Formats: sequence, structure tokens, C-alpha cells
Amino acid sequence: MLSVISYPVFALSVLVSLVLSISLFPVDWFEFRPEWLGLMVFYWTFRAPAQFGIVLAWCAGLLLDVLESTPLGVNAMAMALVAFLVLTVHQRLRMFPIPQQCLMVFLLLGINQMLVHFIKQVLGADSTGFSYLWPALTSALVWPPLCILLDNLNRKLG
Repeated sequence: MLSVISYPVFALSVLVSLVLSISLFPVDWFEFRPEWLGLMVFYWTFRAPAQFGIVLAWCAGLLLDVLESTPLGVNAMAMALVAFLVLTVHQRLRMFPIPQQCLMVFLLLGINQMLVHFIKQVLGADSTGFSYLWPALTSALVWPPLCILLDNLNRKLG
């Protein structure tokens, strides 16, 4: 869809998503915070698969591991998996209207959340239930305006 990407927009969007991932959020709403870095991995892998792929997603996830003080490699592996899954369907994803793209965002980021939750459970976390899927749902709701914003910025600066 986008032929040329703007590298400053790319770098700034990943940086902002990392900051938003660790920013203060009201305690009552914390479990509903979107998966910002997952959205950026999804967006850039979807829009520029030749420039942004599994290795960059893994590096971004590793940065998130360091920022969140989670066991090293948990988010890195999950982000690499999201990038891999987007790369496998990005040709079909381009044909989808926005509501179907939102569903794909929910599914792929839900897989991301499930993987992170599973690894944390194996390492001794004691959270139960399916509340860990809320970020995937809120990310799907944030997808349309985020996609439009980044497309417009990329078009103007690219």
C-alpha cells in the first residue's frame, strides 16, 4: 500500500509506543491499556514488510523486556511471532476492510498476549482468568485511528 516509508516516522512511532507501554496509567484501567508496541509491530510489518520484519520486531520486544523488567526474551519472542504471523498474511490483509483488519489485530495480538501470559505462568506468575486479553481488544479498537494517523504521517513525510 505504501511504496516509500518515512524512517523518522518509523523510529518515532516505535519510540512513542515504547514510552506508552511503560507510561503511567490509572490503576483501575491498567489491564485495558492497548498493546502499543504490538500495534507498531503489526503496522510496520503490514505496511513495509521488506523493511520491518522478524529481527526488528524481536529487537523492539527485547527493549520492551528491559523497560518492563520482565524476563529477558518474553516480549521479544512474542513480538517476533506477531511479525511472523503478519508476514504470512500481509498480502491478504491488504485486501481486508478496516473491520476485518481490526479482527486480525485482535487475533494476532491476542496470540501475543496468550504467549506472554503462558510464559509468565510457567515462570511463576499467579494471575488467572482471561483478563490478559483486554489489551488485544483495546488494541483492535485503537487500530483504525492509529492506522489512519500513521498512513497520513508516512504519506506526508515519506
